[in-house]
Amino acid sequence: MVNDKMCIGVEKHRLMVRFDPALTDEVMQRPGTSPMDFTKRVMKGFLFVDAAAVADDEPLEYWLALALDYNKTAKPSRKSKP
Repeated sequence: MVNDKMCIGVEKHRLMVRFDPALTDEVMQRPGTSPMDFTKRVMKGFLFVDAAAVADDEPLEYWLALALDYNKTAKPSRKSKP
């Protein structure tokens, strides 16, 4: 979480990245990516990146920068009522 918004995380052995949905076609061309379907449906603006695809600093830095850049304009998730 960055600025109370989902940004980046780890799920099992994959990186979860939140990004600008307008970039979907571009980012899905990068190695090791797959749609985020954590809830059995594809979530727009989220994807998984296999661990092997971020084993080096350069690709990991790309994903971190992409997520942090989008975080500046991303809307926070709706908070559930207690």
